[in-house]
Amino acid sequence: MPTAVRFWVDPICPWCWTTSQWIRRIASENELEITWEPISLLVKNETQPESPHYAAVEWTRGLLRVMESVRAAGQEDRLGDLYTEYGRRIHHNGERLFDAALALKEVGLDASHATAADDEAWDAPLLERMNEGLALVGADVGTPIIAFHRPDGREVATFGPVITKAPAHDDAIALWDAFVTLTAMDEFWELKRTRTASPEPGDTP
Repeated sequence: MPTAVRFWVDPICPWCWTTSQWIRRIASENELEITWEPISLLVKNETQPESPHYAAVEWTRGLLRVMESVRAAGQEDRLGDLYTEYGRRIHHNGERLFDAALALKEVGLDASHATAADDEAWDAPLLERMNEGLALVGADVGTPIIAFHRPDGREVATFGPVITKAPAHDDAIALWDAFVTLTAMDEFWELKRTRTASPEPGDTP
């Protein structure tokens, strides 16, 4: 049976994008069924209007609202395609503040979902799903968060893995195996080292 995986994203985060590229490449071989979940860095980090990052994360909260609109329309299975289109534009083409309707049209979704970007009514489901991820890992994390169920049925999650680029095939598979092993252990807490490189988006999807 496929392994159900939940992956929390904010489209603006380059580290999240790199990790998403890795997991999408191994999903078929590892029989992973990924559900894409929202985490707004605007809300999570309490970003203030005077911050240089405010405009970007306020805009991507709108993109996440659009994803929730698509989900509510019964098309949750298309969120991976939509997130990938967001990421292609942001991290490969350097586009910012584009109209969500353009991304929706590109992946064959109804462009009317774009109106959700400015609709605060979508914040309730967005925050509910965001808080589900934070409840699994705690508040002192960012993106990405990845969750799955252990054999005993308990859902577990970890922030990360934080990678600079998607590894080659064998290492990519090994990274997933290591991630599962560590995340499933109640005793495991954290691994970390100082970042010395920036994320590389890799090939354009």
